[in-house]
Order: sequence, then C-alpha cells, then structure tokens
Amino acid sequence: MSVSQIKNLQRRLDNLAIEANHELNKTCGHELWQTIGFDSFDTLTDAERRATANYYYGQWQTVKEIQQSLG
Repeated sequence: MSVSQIKNLQRRLDNLAIEANHELNKTCGHELWQTIGFDSFDTLTDAERRATANYYYGQWQTVKEIQQSLG
C-alpha cells in the first residue's frame, strides 16, 4: 500500500471508531463501557439497545485491532 492509501485507511478507521464510540455512549447512556468493556451491556434491559451496543462494540473493537496491526 502506498502512504496515501494507508493515511486514507487510517482516516476512515478513525471515523468508524468515532461513530461507534458515539453510538455506544448514546445507547448505554454512559462511558463505562470504555473501562468495563462488554460486561457493561449486561445492565441494559432493552434487548434492542443491547443488540445495538453489541454491534457497535464489535465495530469499535475491530477498528482498534486493525489500527494496531497497521502500527
């Protein structure tokens, strides 16, 4: 990959991470998921909100793993 392709990929990954972070904060109503992780979704009683949180947490985690592998 060229340098410009890597920079574009990193920018898109940052955008995905920001979106996931925002949606998780909105869905959970707090930022505890950042320190507790997946376990913080257990407190959500609404199944739809729990599913949304799981989806965005998976997206956020995937982005972080790709960013780490890119260095």
